[in-house]
Amino acid sequence: MKPNPKLSRPVRRAVLVVHVTASASWLGLSLGLLALGATAAWTGSAVTVEASVRAMKLFADWLLIPVALLTLLSGLMLSLGTVWGLARYRWVYTKFWLTLATTTATVFALRPGVNSAVTAVAAGGPLPDAGDVLFGPVVSLSAYVFMTVISVLKPWGRTRRGERSRLFA
Repeated sequence: MKPNPKLSRPVRRAVLVVHVTASASWLGLSLGLLALGATAAWTGSAVTVEASVRAMKLFADWLLIPVALLTLLSGLMLSLGTVWGLARYRWVYTKFWLTLATTTATVFALRPGVNSAVTAVAAGGPLPDAGDVLFGPVVSLSAYVFMTVISVLKPWGRTRRGERSRLFA
């Protein structure tokens, strides 16, 4: 016997649409940041480097944090308001912790790296370290692709808590 979901069907569907859209946006932003970072790292043109890191800064300052928080919040709503639960299935639990980790890394590593690159290039200097503009997007993109895969495949089965709740339901 399955527990009743806490979200009504229309609300659940609306939150699911928001979650999928925000998640896809985050993945797309990471791909865009990677393309801009690669352009900045491997071009010979100072003008192109500056344009690339300034575009990265726009993405990082205006889009990444709201999209990350929307993904995290909508994912929490879905997990807590549906039969999937937050800790009943390993794939949901894994996605939650990876989303939390990538949100934290975006705030404390990716954005500061982009900002330091912009500051250096805007002052007329070269790109200080290609890793500042490449590492974050590579890690983010890898994490989001992995989370997309486990969202579709739903591997690994239930957690111990999920097994207990199934037995006592």
